[in-house]
Amino acid sequence: MTARRGRPPIGSSQQRGGARPQTAARATDPRRASASGSGRGTGALPDFTRPALAPSLLAAVVLLACVAFIDSSAFVFARWGVTVLALIVLVFAIRGRAWWAAVLTAAVAVCWNPVLTLPLPGQLWAGLQLVAAALFIVVGIAVKVPRPAE
Repeated sequence: MTARRGRPPIGSSQQRGGARPQTAARATDPRRASASGSGRGTGALPDFTRPALAPSLLAAVVLLACVAFIDSSAFVFARWGVTVLALIVLVFAIRGRAWWAAVLTAAVAVCWNPVLTLPLPGQLWAGLQLVAAALFIVVGIAVKVPRPAE
């Protein structure tokens, strides 16, 4: 019996209920029958990953949550967070060869840089926070990094 990668062997005690009840469940469960007929091979992985999605969503949450205290001294911590997350997304955009996303995230990293600050009024910052949050969501969904061949 050959071992399946990342899964217990067929008939192993680690599977739910053993091998026999699963075959009966597959034959009688219409949801499983429709899912298996979707055209995708079993165990087939997509040719790409979306590693920028998690840091992008986290950056969007930070940007939206920190709109409330733009004029306070705590905003510098939000700037640090956004800058670091923008640089992380920038690396994934370069790996995925999404040059437009790399340029936009580099611009966000420069604008939210806490060391050399841009003197912008509070209302403009609030608008830029919302624009940057939307930008991070779009970049996180659009950047696809090819999966390495095994």
